Formats: sequence, C-alpha cells, structure tokens
Amino acid sequence: MPGLIDIHMHIESSMTTPLEFAKAVAAHGVTTVVADPHEIANVFGLEGIEAMNAVKCKDLVDIFYGIPSSVPSTSFSLETSGSSIDVEDVEKLLHMEDIVCLGEVMNFKDLVQNKNSKINNIINLIKEKKPNLLIEGHCPKISGLELSKYIYSGVDADHTQQTVQSLEEKIQNGMFMEIQEKSMTKENIEYLIENNLFEHFCFVTDDTMADKLLHSQLNGFVKKAISMCMPPEMAVYAATYTPARRMGLADRGSIAPGKKADFILLGDIKAFTVEAVYKNGTEITRETINKYSRSIHKFPSHFYNSVKLQRLSASDFNVAAPVNEKSVMCRIMKVQSDSTFTEEIHDNILVDNGLLKWKESDYCLISLFERYNKNSSRAYGLVGGDIINRGAVASTYAHDSHNLMVLGKSAEDMALAANWVIENNGGICVANQGRIIASLELPVGGILSEEPIAVLADKLQSVRDALKALGYNHNNEIMSLSTLSLPVSPALKISDKGLIRVKDQELVSLFC
Repeated sequence: MPGLIDIHMHIESSMTTPLEFAKAVAAHGVTTVVADPHEIANVFGLEGIEAMNAVKCKDLVDIFYGIPSSVPSTSFSLETSGSSIDVEDVEKLLHMEDIVCLGEVMNFKDLVQNKNSKINNIINLIKEKKPNLLIEGHCPKISGLELSKYIYSGVDADHTQQTVQSLEEKIQNGMFMEIQEKSMTKENIEYLIENNLFEHFCFVTDDTMADKLLHSQLNGFVKKAISMCMPPEMAVYAATYTPARRMGLADRGSIAPGKKADFILLGDIKAFTVEAVYKNGTEITRETINKYSRSIHKFPSHFYNSVKLQRLSASDFNVAAPVNEKSVMCRIMKVQSDSTFTEEIHDNILVDNGLLKWKESDYCLISLFERYNKNSSRAYGLVGGDIINRGAVASTYAHDSHNLMVLGKSAEDMALAANWVIENNGGICVANQGRIIASLELPVGGILSEEPIAVLADKLQSVRDALKALGYNHNNEIMSLSTLSLPVSPALKISDKGLIRVKDQELVSLFC
C-alpha cells in the first residue's frame, strides 16, 4: 500500500525535534507529513520556523510545512507569546522550500468581524501572491451563518472535534474534513461510511504525544477505522490518496507509474502490521535510522535560554478577593474527562483577610506567568472537574503561547514545581508533599527535548502516571492540561492576561 500521509499535525506536540520525530514515524509507515510549526513560532517567530525547516531527513520522511497563520492564537491583548507571525513574515515564508498551505486559522472573531485584522490581511496577501495556496481551518462549534462567513473567507478545511451534525453541515458547505482520533466516534464513522463520503475526508493526527509515538501514529488511526467496520481499502484511502489530493501532492498517495515510490509492505491488513517501509524506492533499514542517530543538529544557542522568570514562592499563589464579605462568587473552568473543551460554572469561594481561600475549596488554583520578560503579567483562575486533587504540576508546554502554567492544591508544591521548571529552562514537573515525583526537561524553547524518543517517552509516561496518581482523570492528561491555556478552544480558558470566554474572545473576571 502507499506510504501514509498525515496532512495536519504539529511536530512540537510530540515534544521532540523533527529528526527524532521522523525516525519514529518512518517505522510506522508514515512517509509524508504536513506540519504546522505554530508552537515553535509562538516562542521564536520566523526564526523558530526556519530552524525547524533546516532539519532535513528526506530518505525517512518528507516534511512539508504550513505557514502558521495565528501566532499568537488570538491577539496580544488576550495573551503574551514570545513572538508573532505577521504579514511581512508570511510573505517571506511563501518563498520558503516545502510550503504547501496556510496553517489553521483559529481567531474566528477577527476573521469574520474585522476586515482589517491581521488574519484577513494575511489571507488577502495569499490571494494576491499565491492564490492556489490552501487555507486550513480550526472552527469548533461554529455553524450557520458564522460558518458560512468563515468558509467565504477562503478557509475550507477543519480538523477539530466533530459530531454527525457538524460533519453534515460542513461537508454540505464544501469543507474538507480532517478526522482526528477524538472525532472517530461510532456515529461519525458510520455516517461517513453510509453516505459514501470518502472523497470529503482524511485521517490526521494533529497531536501525538511522545509515549504514544513509540507505538503508533497515523497507522493506528487506519487500524482503528478498520476495527470500526470501515472497509480496509477505504481506511487506507483516507490516509493516503485523499490527504495527498487535499494538499496538491500529486506525486504521491497511490502506487502508479510516475508516482513517488513511497510504500509499505503489510503482513496483515486488519492488524495493520507494518513489515517494511520504502522511501523513494529504498527500504528504510535500521542502518538508515542509525545514520541519523550519528548526526547532531543544534538549535541556535538562545533557544536553550527562553524561560526568563525569577524564582517563585508560596506567596505568589495568594489571590486577592475584591470583597469584604466572607465569600465571593467565582468563575470556574470545569474540565471534562473526554475532551479538551471546558465548561464555565460558578461557585461561592470563602474569603479570609482579603484573600481567596482556594485551598479549602473543591477546586485547584491555576496560575499563568508570562515568561518572556515582556510585561511580567500573571493571572489566576480556578479549575474543577477531573483534575488533580492534591499536589501540583507546572509546565511551559502550555498551548499556544507556552507561558509558565502552574496548577495545584498546595501553594508550596506549586512553587516547588514552578521553580524546577524555571531552573531547567522549561519542562513539566509534578510535586506532592514537598517533593518532586516526576519531571521532564524541555530545554529547546521550553517545549522540545533533544533526547532519544524512547528516553523522552519514558519520562513523559512518568509525568502522566504522576498526574493520574494525584487524581487527574482524562484520556489524555497532558493534552488536557496543556490546553487549559488555549484561548481558541471552548469554552473558558486562561492566559497570562486572565480568564478568556472563548466564543466571545473577551477577558472575563475570575469574580462574578
């Protein structure tokens, strides 16, 4: 069968470098990816994208890129990122090798309500300079007239979480659906099969954690689709031919005269056991991969010194209350165990001597600290639902601006975990009862590790296990945690500027 093609994913989501990523996915039969490097762009801007693109491993995997369109994901009035991608940067990137699309457009409100917004200026530039360039989308829970306006702007694909209703409406309105795992529900798959919609969708991974990457990537989606009664040849089709057509990669996606000789030999179609992978007609062997293991790629030196924060203390997690009464009504971000979406709920929290008594509540405190030495902003919120019920976790892997996020039930543990992350120039740290119980260094921009994927995966699994031991209940604890600061994912999120009501794209107070 043809080599697998993943047209919407973020290498940085695996917390690894392009080289380590390529070595891992090649073994799973993935021969082409289209990466949107907006995570590294939020930290280092154009320089970050150029640094990622400088890594070449074309006898393992072809890595094409989408131009990040929403850096920061919203605006500097709502969040502080390390850098931005502006119209001038997009114009430069149009000339960069291996650019095939404009990456996911996330700031919906600016797109449809402000003709002079940055995202509209970027799209206008694309239409003028490279009118055939595809524009990828991100539009969860958008429908009706709002969806029509979104598509009218030129954005004609979506990869976010779908329902049968959203699939039907979006496909009827001409959108191409990129189905990630959380959209692979029984109802959705049955709808796609029964309505013979195989020309209108493909499978994409979006984000694959390093510990999962050891075992599977897009190949796991094909196997899952087959197990859900999708005809095997059509499951393969949705991971090879339709993604290639979507991205205009006419030289791959099928086995035919004149096409690239990227293909897989399978032992069993239903088990989807990959026995051999060929790139450009040559088998990828252990020696091919070892050749890259001997090569060392280093990022610019300042990439390893991007966390510019002073040490924190327990007092940094005191939250002043704006009332003299004994309690105050607060907005809470409620986490759901099967989604990265949150729900906004309200509850009374006790107040003592002008301070919020969050430790005595049913909720965790979440704090965001701007870490680029731009404005020293910080914000506080409360989180409930399926999260930790003791200890603390701190992380610079916090989408998309990657400021320092600290979540916990103990101010002392929060300071301990935060200071470990600061001292190690980025990473994730879990603490409980005054000691560190799991940690993971991410020294490149506070979001990437250069360690071998097996070592990184082991550390990440330790962090995941520690979060579970502290009570975090989610099908992907790391992604759930890291998207609490993603202000384009419904419904209530937090940035260094404060709580954000996502649909309205506006700051709201912690206190009702």
